Amino acid sequence: MPDQFFTDIYRDTEHLSWAPTAQVRERGRRRTRQTRIAAALAAVVAVALVATGAVALAGGREGAPTPVLPATGSPTPTPTPSATSAAPRPSTTSTTPPAPPSSPSRTSGRPSAGSTNPAIPAAAMLRLADLPAGFTMAEDDIDGDWSLESVSIYCREAPSGTSTARLAQRTVSFDSPTDRMIQRVVRFSIRDAAREMDAVRALFTDCKPREATSSMSVLADGLGAGDESVLVGSDIEGVRSRWLVVRQGDLVAQVALDMDTTPKEALRYARPVAQRLCAGTDTC
Repeated sequence: MPDQFFTDIYRDTEHLSWAPTAQVRERGRRRTRQTRIAAALAAVVAVALVATGAVALAGGREGAPTPVLPATGSPTPTPTPSATSAAPRPSTTSTTPPAPPSSPSRTSGRPSAGSTNPAIPAAAMLRLADLPAGFTMAEDDIDGDWSLESVSIYCREAPSGTSTARLAQRTVSFDSPTDRMIQRVVRFSIRDAAREMDAVRALFTDCKPREATSSMSVLADGLGAGDESVLVGSDIEGVRSRWLVVRQGDLVAQVALDMDTTPKEALRYARPVAQRLCAGTDTC
């Protein structure tokens, strides 16, 4: 008995008309060509789309850094730079050892003539060690007409007064059982400090006292202390006064001394005065 499967096939194909063999082969070759052409066109379209997207991305993110790929087990070889490649940037980590701290300036703490802080330090003033035994530091305020400028009122024709262009000043006083000593240190510009010394000389040389019994004079000039040093004195209505004036750079010190101080005795004070002034100026 015939197999049922073959019986069904015979029944379904009994009345079919089959194309010639040559025609069937031609159809097969045509279908193969169409499949290949469609695949090629699809590949071309895909490449075009990728290229267009890359151009658009590059135009919108020009200059963006290239993403760094994660490290793999094997190092990626470094490409050889071309002649037009940019030179590598130097490392930001300096290999130069830091410079050692500089030593403090010898004039540290000494305001100069152009300093923004013209204040006069205490070290520029006389100390008890510079004075004879018996003196103590005075604690009371310094008042009264003790300065040499006060004698100008006794002149009929007073010369040009001393400079008023003072940048700073400091005063100290000392007491003893028989006397009192007062020192004032003033800072000027260098030019005005020199003019101050000339004004002091002029006051005690050119003054014409109102009273015939009064006198004013320069007792000694050039005591060998500081840049300039003078001892001036007055005798007004029987009252004698002495002042030592010393210039060191832009500082001028005026010291009211005992009424009988001689030039030799003034030199004893002039030297320590000049030395102390060096602590307040860089011109020493």
